[in-house]
Amino acid sequence: MALQSEIAAFSLLDRSSLLPDLKTVKFGSKHSSSLCFNYPVRTLVRRTSSGSLRSIRPPAATISEEVLSLVVGKPVKIKVRAAVTVRRKNKEDFREAIANQVDALSEKIGRNVVLELISTEISNRAKVPKKSGEAVIKDWYEKRRAKGERVVYTVEFTVDSSFGEPGAVLVINRHQREFFLESVVVEGFPCGPVCFPCNSWVQSTKDLPSKRVFFSNKSYLPQETPEGLKELRNKELLGLRGDGKGIRRLSDRIYDYATYNDLGNPDKDKDLARPILGGEKTPYPRRCRTGRPPTDTNLLCESRIEKPHPIYVPRDETFEELKQDAFSAGRLKAVLHNLIPSLVASISAENHDFHGFHDIDSLYKEGLLLKLGLQGHLLHKLPLVKKIQESSQGLLRYDTPVILSKDKFAWLRDDEFARHAVAGINPVNIERVKVFPPVSKLDREIYGPPASAITENHIAGHLNGMSVDQAMEEGKLFMLDHHDIYLPFVNRINALDGRKAYATRTLFFLSPKGTLKPVAIELALPPTVPGNDRRCRVLTPPCDATASWLWQMGKAHVSANDCGVHQLVNHWLRTHAAIEPFILAAHRRLSAMHPVFRLLHPHMRYTLEINALARQSLINAGGVIEACFTPGPLCMEMSAAYYGSRWRIDQEGLPADLIRRGVAVEDHTQPHGVRLLLEDYPYAEDGLLIWSAIDRWVSFYIDRWYPDSAAIRSDDELQSWYMECIDSGHADVRYEPWWPKIATPAELAHFLTTLIWLASAQHAALNFGQYPLGGYVPSRPPLMRRLLPDGDEDPEGYADFISDPHRYFLSALPSVLQATKFMAVVDTLSTHSPDEEYLGGKRDVAWAAEAELIEGYGEFAAEIARIEEEIERRNSDPLRRNRCGAGVLPYELLTPSSPPGVTCRGVPNSISI
Repeated sequence: MALQSEIAAFSLLDRSSLLPDLKTVKFGSKHSSSLCFNYPVRTLVRRTSSGSLRSIRPPAATISEEVLSLVVGKPVKIKVRAAVTVRRKNKEDFREAIANQVDALSEKIGRNVVLELISTEISNRAKVPKKSGEAVIKDWYEKRRAKGERVVYTVEFTVDSSFGEPGAVLVINRHQREFFLESVVVEGFPCGPVCFPCNSWVQSTKDLPSKRVFFSNKSYLPQETPEGLKELRNKELLGLRGDGKGIRRLSDRIYDYATYNDLGNPDKDKDLARPILGGEKTPYPRRCRTGRPPTDTNLLCESRIEKPHPIYVPRDETFEELKQDAFSAGRLKAVLHNLIPSLVASISAENHDFHGFHDIDSLYKEGLLLKLGLQGHLLHKLPLVKKIQESSQGLLRYDTPVILSKDKFAWLRDDEFARHAVAGINPVNIERVKVFPPVSKLDREIYGPPASAITENHIAGHLNGMSVDQAMEEGKLFMLDHHDIYLPFVNRINALDGRKAYATRTLFFLSPKGTLKPVAIELALPPTVPGNDRRCRVLTPPCDATASWLWQMGKAHVSANDCGVHQLVNHWLRTHAAIEPFILAAHRRLSAMHPVFRLLHPHMRYTLEINALARQSLINAGGVIEACFTPGPLCMEMSAAYYGSRWRIDQEGLPADLIRRGVAVEDHTQPHGVRLLLEDYPYAEDGLLIWSAIDRWVSFYIDRWYPDSAAIRSDDELQSWYMECIDSGHADVRYEPWWPKIATPAELAHFLTTLIWLASAQHAALNFGQYPLGGYVPSRPPLMRRLLPDGDEDPEGYADFISDPHRYFLSALPSVLQATKFMAVVDTLSTHSPDEEYLGGKRDVAWAAEAELIEGYGEFAAEIARIEEEIERRNSDPLRRNRCGAGVLPYELLTPSSPPGVTCRGVPNSISI
């Protein structure tokens, strides 16, 4: 007993007092790139006889079981110490401040935060996991006024010397409010420090009576789970799945599926009713279930929660404080940008047009409080407007889009119009022409003969002396084909007030210098009688003034179509919506200690929250997308039409997509396994560098855990995750034959590489250029309000066009209100928040306990840094004319790093905006 008392007393000593002459070295911050753990451990440093510094491990707080057994013959009670890191809010409202004071005082009466360690081993007698005694954080009250974002508390556990290695920690929060637990690091075990990366909100027992469990940073495949952790592993997953019933509370951590049945608001207005997306009739990916009650008008539709009330996502998926502040600031800016145009629209009976390009320029110079001839004298009589003018002038002025920074008139040129197809906001639709004339895949019984109206006579004079067959054979003919996705919706769009559209095709010729030039634009309307010929106009590069204005309007219609496909299909559907089911299934089926979950975790951050906000404000009935894009209330139907007919996860990886579009061919002699037919293709060139880096990192990681196919087959969690992704998350296409197999390590690595690519680089390429490259509305209008003038069908309109083509063109563009609303929103969506985590960036080294994985990630990060240098070099290469030249913007959307703000660069780990 005397020895046991001595051991216990030794474990409580301040170990720095044992060696008072030694220097104490501070531990690194959370984002330290060194390979040390992120916890407050004192590292002792002593000079050797040679004068160099050598780190010395502090005395351990335990003695090994073998030594104890020799002395006393049986295990004894010992104490170990833990550092508990809690992250505080930077800002607290009055109620939160009071609650925190109450929580601090409650420590005095035993309303504590309690922790308990769980061993990886089980007791030989009871056959249950070994547990420590409950340990209470004792210095919460003393540190209630501690400065800084993070507060480190200490706690001491009593364990048997035969406890083994801790694998989990249980946490009980008896305070009034939740708190954010960042990490727990336990010292004193023979195995060395054990880190538990938590990064989670711990709810009060009044909201969540059960104990929270956090596993250590040591990963285990299900079949390799230590006996002491098996029950906890399964119980935690069951809790995250829920029972699929009831209304979800904001404090819940339940991941479940639902259809997109909450976009409409039929209770408010019958015109706000929208089809349910998801199901046999309208296939669509699933979204996170909230469990809200149905609407009164339609029991199949879920009732809505409007701003500013929060919409449910699992508690740990919500924005952290820095992100929330940045997003709220952007939202405020958007509101201010739209306030004045809304007032203008409400005062006047007409939907205001820009009177000249100088009006658009004034948005960047003078802000929205300019007179535009829109009853400006009435505006100044409104006190609210005066107040905003006095206090918020800066917020009401738009930043000049970077697209105007080098050449204000570049957007008028054909080469710039074509360059955007390979280095713009939507560089993922350009495809090689393999059949001429191009052929539609729509039902000819409804939409008429499938062949395009573009003939060889239209383009023969623009192919540098080549025939069409020769141009196709040599890979010189390309197109943007938005015909089939738009044509089924054109009549309904054109029946809307102030919306006009064609189904467009644009043909490009690849010049000897590697740049594209448009050679024909097809503008199609559906046949007046099903099965008859479509009504088409074909425009070619102009040779006179009238043709020049028609050509310019034709390019504007192509850009508007491209804008819609970009936003509704490539951006929202193929990244945001398609990724959400994989995230839901990962939380439901992969334990937090599963290595695949730990690989994917950084690439799932904030996605459920931003998607929920999109359903609330962007893609909902009457939301920003409907207000700003040509299809209007048909926007999400168009998105669903693409999903049901064209989306395939096996073709979403970059090489497969490039090959599918014919802009690359397989070539295993090339570094990335493909050879580009469009050599000066900035998106594809830079994207292949990033794709290959991700692929090498993921392959290395997977090989560490799965040496062969048998290991994959025996992983029940992995198999159930993948099957649930298909059967529940993408249920409407679950029987499609194209779903890839993940039977081998290589197949699994390729599939995970595709998911990470979509969540990081693909989303970045499609998102962060929206305002910098598309914020100048004449260059890339999100909608059109007039068709091309036609002397036969509209003689009066044609006369207006002939007399004042400049005004006619502006009247076809979005109105002041539509343009400014669009600009405000894409400005917010193009912004990086201060807490953004970028691909290859610094990670908390406690994310993994396996040294080889930390080293492998370091190599991946180094490769990403080299890619950034290579992209900078390419942007300075005069031979790459699509990214370098007089007035030509460099292509930086796939440059991995970025400061906060609207930068037109940066590749975050996840879809976070």
